[in-house]
Amino acid sequence: MEGTALRRRLIWRLATLVDAIHETRDVRSLVFEVGDWSGHLPGQHVDVRLTAEDGYQAQRSYSIASAPADMSLQLTVESLRDGEVSPYLVDELSPGDQLELRGPVGGYFVWDGRSPSPLLLVAGGSGVVPLMSMLRHRAVSGRRVPARLLYSSHGPDDIIYRDELERMAAADPDLKVLHVLTRRQPPGWTGYARRIDGAMLAEVAWPPESEAEIFVCGPTALVEVVASGLRDLGHAPERIRTERFGPTGR
Repeated sequence: MEGTALRRRLIWRLATLVDAIHETRDVRSLVFEVGDWSGHLPGQHVDVRLTAEDGYQAQRSYSIASAPADMSLQLTVESLRDGEVSPYLVDELSPGDQLELRGPVGGYFVWDGRSPSPLLLVAGGSGVVPLMSMLRHRAVSGRRVPARLLYSSHGPDDIIYRDELERMAAADPDLKVLHVLTRRQPPGWTGYARRIDGAMLAEVAWPPESEAEIFVCGPTALVEVVASGLRDLGHAPERIRTERFGPTGR
């Protein structure tokens, strides 16, 4: 089985854009049809390859946002200043355009929903993308383990999937979504208005004896603070899975 998965991962497939959804000013969700797609697990990513007319190629990795049960594959991409690939994907790629995908990739930062343990998700910015795949899988699979999402954004207009997260939480008493707005808060805001810290984690996290499954994704500094804070609260390091990103050329 491992050999089969590896061979599939190394195959480049043509993907056709069928829809594009603007999530925020700088973030767009791209919905693709992919021929002979082998499926994925929530939390995995794909490699994307673009080829220019002169043959120049650029390759980047992006987290999968869709649930495994979806017929199409969704990637959510943030346009990075001076990026080589992400501005094209966010601002120029149009329905009908094609690019190459390879994957799915990754076996550590995944949640398949089989464990009865509660789920704690902590995200910063576009780090919410693989966690959204987990929440979507949880919703469509009926595996309603208790779940909490602590999500840090600069301001209300920067919240990716804002409306969908609100609908999810309103329809599911076992799901709690907590927003952290670090720079800009709307009038009357009563939620968190500082960076995630140990005191905030103590309020939000499940107790260590719950043996919660924990996934943390975001900028390196945020991930380090969260992972350290959770360990200080008594959570076992092996139950804290992290994925981080820093400045890149995407």
